[in-house]
Amino acid sequence: MSDKNEFDNICPYNDEEAVKALGKVANHPAVFAISEYLFPDRPVTYLRDALKSVKSIDEFQERVMNEAVGWCLDHTVKNFTYDGISYIKGIKGKFLAMSNHRDIILDPAITQMVFNRNGIPFTEICVGDNLIKESKTVEYLLRSNRMIKVIRGISARDLYLSSQMLSKYIRQTITTGKASIWLAQRQGRTKDGIDTTEQGLLKMLDMSGEKSFQENFMELNIIPLSISYEYEPCDVRKAREILISRTKKYVKSRHEDMHSIVMGIRQQKGNVHLNFGLPLTSDEIEMASKCDKNDRYQAIRHAVDKRVIAGYHLWKTNYIAYDKIWNTSKYSDLYTKEDVESFDAYTEHRLDKVEKRLNRDDLRDIFLRIYANPVLSKERLASGEPLRQD
Repeated sequence: MSDKNEFDNICPYNDEEAVKALGKVANHPAVFAISEYLFPDRPVTYLRDALKSVKSIDEFQERVMNEAVGWCLDHTVKNFTYDGISYIKGIKGKFLAMSNHRDIILDPAITQMVFNRNGIPFTEICVGDNLIKESKTVEYLLRSNRMIKVIRGISARDLYLSSQMLSKYIRQTITTGKASIWLAQRQGRTKDGIDTTEQGLLKMLDMSGEKSFQENFMELNIIPLSISYEYEPCDVRKAREILISRTKKYVKSRHEDMHSIVMGIRQQKGNVHLNFGLPLTSDEIEMASKCDKNDRYQAIRHAVDKRVIAGYHLWKTNYIAYDKIWNTSKYSDLYTKEDVESFDAYTEHRLDKVEKRLNRDDLRDIFLRIYANPVLSKERLASGEPLRQD
């Protein structure tokens, strides 16, 4: 195995590094306010004291992160459910959890909590480095949460070299039994409600393989995950970004990612469901290996997408939005008039959060499609149509 120093720039902190980093976070002036918000039943010094006293990453995640995620579920989620955890328990060795991505922090954080509750070790988590560029404190927190840094916004050559490094780190971490890894199926969150795997991601994973295509993917133990929110985190922000992007390049404002993180945590999310799908099988990977060139990756992509979309739990909000977009009553037996009135009020309230200069009809259409598209994806999956029709 390669020297650890090879991966120093992207790998998570070890226990010693995390303890030092969290000690620095404890002195941040916002810690008391965050402690009051997330741990209202504890002394105002609880978070500071916890950050200063933890002796390992496991202890930090169990004492602080799990409790914080639990608070979020208790106060911003109506019901949280999950299924398919037996697939994880049935895997021999470490695995690559390939998940759809709807919220920057909550998707992996909720998954970690479920793993912990079921006696499954925490995974390492691939996170874009855009989240840590503006704040050293955020970097301390994320890398103490087993963050693997995914470098973005670099030249094509540097991106190729960075992808090689990331691919090698992921493969070695899994195959040596060091840790399992959580990885989003695409770069960045799904903005339009259509969960599809980026082919380039699969090529990246294959870059470090030194065996056959089939062996390279088999040893990663890929298991697809799907998380679904009744009320999409940052829904109106996503709609706004899509609308602006239609006429010009969208440029994030300063601290926009951090604002999205906070909004995702605080926003009411209704019901939330997490599905662990069937791991990719040797037969599926063997069939993919017999395809030509890029078709091999397309076959793997389709296998992941099928499970993610099949495991996505549809809510009343999805069915209502679908019927509104396509002016139909196809799913009207799954919701009531009162449900429609409630969702209409929610929609207009969310749209009011965006600057008035943006076209309201276009914004509303995009907003509704974010909710309607998961229904459409399931329909396309059932009919054999392409999931994304650009």
